[in-house]
Amino acid sequence: MGMSVTISVATEQDAEQIFRLQYLCFQSEAALYGNYRIDPLLQSLDSVREEVASDCVFVARLGDEVVGSVRGALHDDGAASIGKLCVHPRLQGHGIGARLLRAAESALAEERGATKFRLSAGHRSEGSLRLYRRVGYEAVGTSQGQDGVPMVVLEKPAGAYAATA
Repeated sequence: MGMSVTISVATEQDAEQIFRLQYLCFQSEAALYGNYRIDPLLQSLDSVREEVASDCVFVARLGDEVVGSVRGALHDDGAASIGKLCVHPRLQGHGIGARLLRAAESALAEERGATKFRLSAGHRSEGSLRLYRRVGYEAVGTSQGQDGVPMVVLEKPAGAYAATA
């Protein structure tokens, strides 16, 4: 009998596993751009701990192992940014990323009053872009990360999260 993946709010005790998972998952993104100085690879453990304490952070667990995570934060304009979505490479393609997104969207809208969701993905990150479009995000522009990677900015209204749940 196999174990099922559960989604829950991250706790302080999850920070180190989130940190390690993020480092593992974003290696492929770094390779895609030939840039190993992207933000998720440079983030410190202390910074991850601060985000877990202050932001809306969810994890996917398989038993005691954190196998996915996502973070969201509400801004003064009512928009919620969602970022650093990652799922362990061995479990990608099974809907865990979409489940994490739904959990973050739900909490940001219902508990924090978000009016829309905004996220970004590298312009070559086809898997991420496909997922975001599939759950209702639409490209609204481009930007350039501090690391120099060209990004696609995507948004969807907060009322739309229920349609993807």
